[in-house]
Amino acid sequence: MIRLTAAHCRATLLELYRSPGYWVPTVVFPAMLFSFFGASIAGDGIRAATLATASFAVYAVVGVAFYQFGVGVAQDRESPWEGFVRTLPAPAAPRIAARVVAALIFAAAAAATVIAVAHGIAAPRFTAASGLALAAVLAMGLVPFALFGVALGYLASAKAAVALANMIYLPLAFAGGLWIPPHGLPDMVAALSPFTPTRQFAELAWAAATHTPLPGAAMVGLAAYTVVFGGLALWAYHRDQGARFR
Repeated sequence: MIRLTAAHCRATLLELYRSPGYWVPTVVFPAMLFSFFGASIAGDGIRAATLATASFAVYAVVGVAFYQFGVGVAQDRESPWEGFVRTLPAPAAPRIAARVVAALIFAAAAAATVIAVAHGIAAPRFTAASGLALAAVLAMGLVPFALFGVALGYLASAKAAVALANMIYLPLAFAGGLWIPPHGLPDMVAALSPFTPTRQFAELAWAAATHTPLPGAAMVGLAAYTVVFGGLALWAYHRDQGARFR
């Protein structure tokens, strides 16, 4: 199982590396967006710069989850090779694990790029403890959005997946307070913001970045979304499996 997972991981990373049109924007775009919007927020002091950096790091991770899993799964479903692989007498776990590893690597690269740009144009402050805590939160927060992406990938066609990913991802980023601090959101959006998965992810990242206790409500909320998105992904997978391979 380990050797099979490693083989799938190498193949997945090599395939993505050979598609710079995917990974370059995925890694660079959040940092570029930070230079446009985050820098103005970060100008309000060290704490504001640290919180803004954490917000855009969350944005980067969520983007990788949506595009690596959502768009990637949808495109793979229409590939003859993927259809062949799914007929083989091998478990799906190694392929899923390989995609998770690839997503973690690209998410780490995207978040690190945001942090590097932030240090270049703003003044965030991270200690060793807060940096490690933020890294752990970002890795943990990838999971529910990856599951959401998997569900999207199995429910949408390759052509529709990109548009649907943007229609879900961008409003969630805005409503979650990733681009604008929650107190600056329109009243209607601000009322809904605490219930969005991106806001709960951001609350955890903000706490980690400022080395304060993680809010229990956000942890419970994100765990609940993980269960919901996991059930949706499982249902979508079996629905696709039954429709295509029965």
